[in-house]
Order: sequence, then structure tokens, then C-alpha cells
Amino acid sequence: MTEPGRRIRAVIVDDEELSRALLKEYLAPFADVEIVAECADGFEAVRAVNDLGPDLLFLDIQMPKLDGFEVLDLIGNDVGVIFVTAYDEHALRAFEVHALDYLVKPFSAERIGRAVGRARAGLEDLKVRSPAAVAADARPAAGPMRRVIVRSGPNVDVVPVDRIDYVLAQDDYVAYAAGGKHYLKQQTLAEVERQLDPARFVRIHRSHILNVDRLARIELTAKDSRAAILQDGTVLPISRSGYSKLKTLL
Repeated sequence: MTEPGRRIRAVIVDDEELSRALLKEYLAPFADVEIVAECADGFEAVRAVNDLGPDLLFLDIQMPKLDGFEVLDLIGNDVGVIFVTAYDEHALRAFEVHALDYLVKPFSAERIGRAVGRARAGLEDLKVRSPAAVAADARPAAGPMRRVIVRSGPNVDVVPVDRIDYVLAQDDYVAYAAGGKHYLKQQTLAEVERQLDPARFVRIHRSHILNVDRLARIELTAKDSRAAILQDGTVLPISRSGYSKLKTLL
């Protein structure tokens, strides 16, 4: 529960100006809620969280550029989330995985009051339910991912999956290799493997996922040991199980 007298510093994120204005109007009577920023898209939201360190996001799900789920992937673990959506199936799923609350458009002033109450009571539990965890559980299944969103400080890179050459595990991170650059993101290789199209990407080693379109040839490097040679000359190890999976796509 929030400390008595503590102000909740909130950011409103919605691409519709009218929705932002209405939400701000409904929040005005709550003296302990301070609106520190209004954002019209996901990129602005990520910058606001990075620069201002708010306690709470009122976050629209359906937005251009970055959607609400992609924003959650990028903002760290210290922000509470109340989803704002016109799509009830998304809202119900978000509530099931313990976002602080959800608001289905159109919402009333009374409903905002209940959401603020839940925020006051629930902000202490952020260490249990991080925004990234909420995003992973609440995002509706929509087939293989089409792009990777990576944050580096205040900057956000959007990498189309078609550009990815391979993915490399590096401790608690993965590195997406694309066009000679590496984009680091804090997630596991197993998570990446589940999100990529299995008809194009194959885990050839415990530390490597390969885009089969980039494969130039396979070389035998030692007895029962093989390596993938990519079109740009990159050499990646292939395990026995990885070779078996790779053969099914060739």
C-alpha cells in the first residue's frame, strides 16, 4: 500500500487527444495523483518513464508506432500499469495476469475512482509483477513476432524480423545480430525461440538461433562437429540436436 500522504506520479499514454483529456479531467479530483506527462504514442511513453520515473502509467493498448505491450517490454520494473483499452478481450486478459487494473473505453468517473483505489493499494507489489511480465502474459497470441523493440538508454530501436541474421545468448541478455550490428535485450533465448517463426528460425545451438535465409553452407569442422557459415562469413556452432532441426528446414 502506498505511504499516507504520498503522491502518485502518473503518466497518461493514449494516441487520442480526447481520451487523454477525459482521463485527466476524471483524475483531477484526486489530490494524491499528479499527472507528470501526457504521451501521444509509445515512443513518448518510453522517454517519459526514462526521464521522469513515474509511479503509474495509464496505458492505452492499441497505438501506432509502439503498442502498449511493446511499451511494457521497454520500461523496467518500477512502474505500475493500468491498461486503458477499447478491446475488452485484451483488458480481461490483462486483469487476469494482475495488472493493477484496466479501464474499458468508454469509462466513467466512478470507474476511475476504483482504479485509483486499486493503484494506491497495489503499487507495493511491483517487485512481484513487473511491467515486462504483465506484457508477456497479457499480449494476445498473434502469430510469430514481426519486429523486435530494443531500448538503449533513452533511445528505442525497431528491428524488423526480416533483418535479423541470428540471435546470440549473452548471460541475462540476447543479442539480435542484424546488418552488422548487435541489439541487446534482456530476455532469454528460450523466449525468443517461442516468438520467432519456426519455419524461418531454428535453434542450432544452446546459445544461437539462426535465420535459415542467411545460411550459405554447413561445414564439418571435426568428427561429428559442424558449423553454419553465413552469407556474410559469420561462423556459428551447430550442436547435434541443432543439426537435426536444421536439416528439417533445408
